[in-house]
Amino acid sequence: MLVPSVLAKPLDFAPLALIEHFASRIFDRVLKIHPDLFERLGDYRSKRFCFSPSDLPLHFVVIPEARMVKVSRGIRQPAADAAISGPLLLLLALLEGRCDGDALFFSRDLMVTGEIEAMLALRNALDDSVIDLTADLGGMTGPLAPLVTRTARHIRSHALRGKAL
Repeated sequence: MLVPSVLAKPLDFAPLALIEHFASRIFDRVLKIHPDLFERLGDYRSKRFCFSPSDLPLHFVVIPEARMVKVSRGIRQPAADAAISGPLLLLLALLEGRCDGDALFFSRDLMVTGEIEAMLALRNALDDSVIDLTADLGGMTGPLAPLVTRTARHIRSHALRGKAL
């Protein structure tokens, strides 16, 4: 499932600083809940990992050692040591370990470039972390947490139906 263009189009005009701020808050929240997320990366901790949702006009570069995420726009991916691209919802499902990354790679739903070893190390670290992004995001919304979490889980379930889970 792709992000509908009616939802993706406003990102063409949204201030990049606002998008980066929101992405950084989510990133910080995940690291607060999973502080050892990047421990298994070893030497790959200093690598730059680029995540490019194919259905959004954005690229997210994560630098684990610096605990930083940078957001950019454009057709070309920013410089990174390892990069992965595919639909946003599949990238998020990989983050949570809900999809078989190998199956998605071989079915060409995802494209991985650069240092494959670094991306495999990151995937292993993510698999060990048991991230539930819907609960993590819900936790950021105060009294609306149950509603946000339930809605996000429903969207995730609907979006991933039919994918290798």
